Amino acid sequence: MHDLKWIRDDPKGFDKGLKKLGLEPHSAKLLELDEARRGHIQKLQDAQARRNAASKEIGNAKAGGDEKTAQSLIDEVAELKAFIQQGEDEERRIDAALAAALAELPNIPLDDVPVGEDESANLEIRKWGKPSEFKFEPREHFEIGEALGLMDFEQAAKISGSRFVILKGALARLERALASFMLDLHTGEFGYQEVVPPALVRDEALFGTGQLPKFAEDLFVTTNDYWLIPTAEVPLTNLVRETILDESDLPLRLTAWTQCFRSEAGAAGKDTRGMIRQHQFSKVELVSITTPDASLGELERMTGCAEEVLKRLELPYRVVVLSTGDMGFAARKTHDIEVWLPGQGAYREISSCSVCGDFQARRMNARFRPEDGKELGLVHTLNGSGLAVGRTLIAILENYQQEDGSVAIPEALRPYMGGLDKIAAR
Repeated sequence: MHDLKWIRDDPKGFDKGLKKLGLEPHSAKLLELDEARRGHIQKLQDAQARRNAASKEIGNAKAGGDEKTAQSLIDEVAELKAFIQQGEDEERRIDAALAAALAELPNIPLDDVPVGEDESANLEIRKWGKPSEFKFEPREHFEIGEALGLMDFEQAAKISGSRFVILKGALARLERALASFMLDLHTGEFGYQEVVPPALVRDEALFGTGQLPKFAEDLFVTTNDYWLIPTAEVPLTNLVRETILDESDLPLRLTAWTQCFRSEAGAAGKDTRGMIRQHQFSKVELVSITTPDASLGELERMTGCAEEVLKRLELPYRVVVLSTGDMGFAARKTHDIEVWLPGQGAYREISSCSVCGDFQARRMNARFRPEDGKELGLVHTLNGSGLAVGRTLIAILENYQQEDGSVAIPEALRPYMGGLDKIAAR
């Protein structure tokens, strides 16, 4: 949600930010609604003041025996009361229209975000590791998993339809091992607090992080109006909803491993084979709540935490800054980490780390009390994958595949796999 005061103070700057996102100017419409709202509130306040004054005058008129004046004042008070009641309804209507107009608009990108229509304008900032070289033609993850007899799309489709998978045996254990490894790293070395949050949330939670109202079609909703979380960002960030934190409690760093659910409404024809784009997948999420002056540094730190997972698994990757046309709705700046997939011969996203400024905090009314005693401020929020577990499993299958069809287990994961060093077909 945007700050109306900022829009009033710098409407051209606001529209310039929207233009970077390919959007038309909105400041004039918003300020028109804001002016109507403030003008209407002033009328209501004037009417209330006059009603209070007239009520006192009635007593004076009656005390002086002037019944005609008293009756005239009584009639005026009745009219003012009706006007105020109708005016309060109109105020709610204007408030709702202004809130709806603001809620539909994405966050404004930071000045150093590359401007572009899509991912072709993303800016690579670093690479780590060298893509593996094979003496054979590397296969894609679904070919490897199916050949092992441990990845079953056909049976999953019979049970649930397309974009689902069943993992069995050592691959099921590998997914669990990956999540445990990530959680241990983030909690043990990077200071994140582990949380087990609900997977069903209310409208307000999704509104707070920016998924609603604009992206309802991307989500799954139950018949009794609960929503399945598309990411643990939603419940984790909402832990500070309608709260006032002390500055000394910040930064607050949270992590969770959850199942995530997305309808993939706009993904027809994209990644239809394999596990890249599923309706249900698991992810270890990272969320940070900070003061405004610490949020950009926290973005770099969070990105580094996610990168460390790939380094310890010895998986080649690169980091890119997303362009304005490729960023998410609530983000001001996003670092994507893309892992090398030899089966595809391409880097593919495995984590997005975003700083949202006070955009989500304003929607959630999440504030902090500065140590210097000044007025309350809005916190800044950040979120990132640390990492997407299924995509990490994919990367291991493709990067650690062997010519005989087996898959070597990265050394960092072997303690989580009961000492197993290889997954092979039986």
